[in-house]
Amino acid sequence: MAESVAEHGGGAGQPVGMRLNQFPADPGFAPGPAGGGEKDLASSPTQKKAAAKAIEDHIEPDTRKAGDWADEDTGAAVKAFAAKDGDGWVTSGSLKKAHKTWGEQVQNLMNRLSSEKEALRSTNILFQNTDFGVGNGLRQSSNLDGY
Repeated sequence: MAESVAEHGGGAGQPVGMRLNQFPADPGFAPGPAGGGEKDLASSPTQKKAAAKAIEDHIEPDTRKAGDWADEDTGAAVKAFAAKDGDGWVTSGSLKKAHKTWGEQVQNLMNRLSSEKEALRSTNILFQNTDFGVGNGLRQSSNLDGY
């Protein structure tokens, strides 16, 4: 339902409508699924192996290293704020709780990375086994075939 701009004290009776601001299209954008990605969900066994190797060789060790680094520094801070002669800072207990949560999150991330790595490695095997199973089940011989 368009109203004229004149009704609102502006312009020369031009219709007012809804306008959506848009960013210019990405030069690599092709209409398709949300996000402008590829139309097919397909990847080669080589790409999957490379992704699993990247997780194993770089992402997991770097994540573990970052978690260990935080362990050392946070442990030192907890000790620095800890009670000495019966008095200490409340910060020490809070840091300890935050550090425990951080450790759990790092462990959850490591578990997730491991499961993603294994899923990447087993996907081709799963598809191959499914294909073989379907192929074998499509046409099984029958006792009536001999007649």
